[in-house]
Amino acid sequence: MNIGSEAQNRNMVNELNVDEGEYSEPVSPTGQYFNSSELSICVLAVLDSDIPIDDSPALALLKDVFLPINPRFSSLMVKDENGVKQWKKVEVKLEDHVNIPNFPPGLLPESYDNHLSNYLSKIAMEQLPHNRPLWNIHIIKYPTSNAAGNLIFKLHHSLGDGFSLMGALLSCLQRADNPSVPLTFPSLTSAPTTPSLSLKTNCIFKNIPNVLWSAFNTVSDFGWSLLKSSYVEDDISLIRSGGPGVEFKPIVVSTMTFSLDHIKQIKTKLGVEHWRVQISEGDGETQS
Repeated sequence: MNIGSEAQNRNMVNELNVDEGEYSEPVSPTGQYFNSSELSICVLAVLDSDIPIDDSPALALLKDVFLPINPRFSSLMVKDENGVKQWKKVEVKLEDHVNIPNFPPGLLPESYDNHLSNYLSKIAMEQLPHNRPLWNIHIIKYPTSNAAGNLIFKLHHSLGDGFSLMGALLSCLQRADNPSVPLTFPSLTSAPTTPSLSLKTNCIFKNIPNVLWSAFNTVSDFGWSLLKSSYVEDDISLIRSGGPGVEFKPIVVSTMTFSLDHIKQIKTKLGVEHWRVQISEGDGETQS
């Protein structure tokens, strides 16, 4: 996605009736990288609903709950008079950001699974308009095998990283049993205790090998990343064809569901606290 020239930015700002001198914050280097003429990356977040979705309060919830979470949700990425990319606050026309697709009525949930998958593939390939804030919401009001309805958030990666964006979305949710209580997740960490001086000393000496091993892994991974990005190619596999021009071919979004119990089993067998799997060619990612 090309941010455009200064004249285009000025026209876009005038069209949205925004004060040309009001910038909320400069765009981070990572945000500029994710939104340039060479690269445009978005995050798709799909929320399942156990009950049919009523879209009537959507605009009010977006205005009162979603937009206040992050000022970038109501900002454009433009260049200032010095050519520096800045976030500029605008008046958001929420109806332009809400999409409710129409699927054929009266189908079985398995058929709507295919329609949902095709719809995800379609919106994944579409670029977000550059003349409004870089996000969209899609309300799926058809039952699938896993849910009675779905909410799909398409958020540009320049708005934030995966953890911050997921945190923003989860902060919009309420507990079903008690909406007044903040949404929480089970914690695996025990309550901290105050160790004695001798225990602190022993812990320091015990942690020295771990620190050295971590430093070695950091240097090794960094060097291997440099080699992989410059000289060494990935092996041909089921998820990497190695064919030329693969980045220009159509993509299909595929989903796989893991229960929390399965995630815990995998994490226990791997002996890790964070589990992350990324498929680069399909640009699909799951993390816990």
